Amino acid sequence: MKQPDFQGADRLIAMLDAAVRLPTVADITAAIKQGLCGLVNNQELVLPRAVQTECGDHYARRLLYKSEQHGYSVVAMTWGPEQGTVLHDHAGMWCVEAVCSGRIKVTQYELLEQRGGQYRFEQRGAVEAEVGSAGCLIPPHEYHTIANCCGENCAVSLHIYGGDMTQCHVFESRDGEWYTRATRALAYDA
Repeated sequence: MKQPDFQGADRLIAMLDAAVRLPTVADITAAIKQGLCGLVNNQELVLPRAVQTECGDHYARRLLYKSEQHGYSVVAMTWGPEQGTVLHDHAGMWCVEAVCSGRIKVTQYELLEQRGGQYRFEQRGAVEAEVGSAGCLIPPHEYHTIANCCGENCAVSLHIYGGDMTQCHVFESRDGEWYTRATRALAYDA
């Protein structure tokens, strides 16, 4: 895919290319997290204006770049007021998420057990992330929800995945503790 054209794109791609060459997933995600925080906090990364536009009925996923050489993808997500995800995983793929504008709430869950197509989760914590903060999701600790917590304003987060995340598992609550699982195809918005 052609290199993206926005302020800081060259520095972002160079940082990601260097990070994915590190020996372990923990090293890769730590380097990306540190790099993203630096780029955003130093105002060296300014995402395209188009990612500031929310979609009325769902949060927007916009592919900014996919490395053919290294396989990672860079996705901007735009969260309108009160938009968020259901409990989901990342299909076994590592991810680093950084807040570029607004605030998002990330709630982490731990899978305690599964039996007969049912999954039992326990909430492990929640973080209200502000501009310049980032977090890592490394399987098997990948279960979470994300929501805009900016009131009437939109929020934008940048997600770096270890591949092209075209689907994930979503979990529907049955009683607040036990969930059923379904596979959801993921698409990109314009």
